[in-house]
Amino acid sequence: MKIIQKMMAALFCLLMTAGIWAQDAKNQAFWIHEDRVKPSMMAEYEKVSKGFVDACKKHALKDVQWATASMDDGTYLYISPIQNMADLDKNSFAPLREAMGDDEFSKIFQNFDKCYDSHGDYIAILNSELSYMPDGLTTETPGRDYRVWHRLDVTPSNIQNLRGKMKELKTLFANKGSKMHYRIYHTGFGNVGNYYVAVISAKDAQDYDRMSEENDKLLGEEGQKLFQEMFKYVDNYSVKRGGMRPDLAYKGAPSGTKITKN
Repeated sequence: MKIIQKMMAALFCLLMTAGIWAQDAKNQAFWIHEDRVKPSMMAEYEKVSKGFVDACKKHALKDVQWATASMDDGTYLYISPIQNMADLDKNSFAPLREAMGDDEFSKIFQNFDKCYDSHGDYIAILNSELSYMPDGLTTETPGRDYRVWHRLDVTPSNIQNLRGKMKELKTLFANKGSKMHYRIYHTGFGNVGNYYVAVISAKDAQDYDRMSEENDKLLGEEGQKLFQEMFKYVDNYSVKRGGMRPDLAYKGAPSGTKITKN
């Protein structure tokens, strides 16, 4: 009986995830690999990561892409778009292992493992309905690689209330013509607990602080009141800063593309 209950619970999670993706055809799922790097190993970690990217480029690995973000606390995120759960079953690095050989390929990940004590994978959903990007929803912001992540943890009983307030907040930003654009991600498969994350892009820390101050003045008392109402439904709130790392990212060509060398 306990086995059946566990199987039903797992099935329920999968159905809930599928339901979230289906709520809006514009919602995009991302597979995220997270490494929490030791402070003393950050330089070595980046060396290994850059070496891995170089190996992918050298052997022209296809059908693989990821963006990379690093946070000030030593957290690194490798972010890949996926279309469905079947994408998780693909062994996209098999051609690289074959090209490099088992020993050299395995050595890269052994070197990675020396740099952290914990890492893992999960799915996050980019929510188009709650995001505020009036010029078009996109994760690519050229010239604005600085990032600030605002995480809002929420209990199941407060999800709908928080979601409602976030819709009101988006409307307020739009009505006021706010220049502070943001993307909202929410919990996907592989996460414990529920949360929303607002991600804001800027040129650098100073640009973000200036934009934040101007936005507070623009929203005024109406904005303060709405934020207070929204935070009544938030179980925990945290902020992290960092940025995108194009030097640690990779985008391979699709299968069938011919690689030409000059």
